[in-house]
Amino acid sequence: MARFIIYLNLFLLIYASIQAPAYAYIDPGTGTIILQALIGGIVAGGAAVSLYWRKLKSFFSKKKKDEKNIKN
Repeated sequence: MARFIIYLNLFLLIYASIQAPAYAYIDPGTGTIILQALIGGIVAGGAAVSLYWRKLKSFFSKKKKDEKNIKN
């Protein structure tokens, strides 16, 4: 199995080194789209946390209340 991984890595290295250049053009608007996607992901994560904040808070507070009841 280790030989297979070595041969696969060697093949991928040789394959990547003989590729022709792409001469691709990245539009200036591409950076803005990437920035929008990052900001949108952060906002969506914040919205998800805010929607489930009460559930998370009650989940962790139940453990503390249970510990107090056990000690008494």
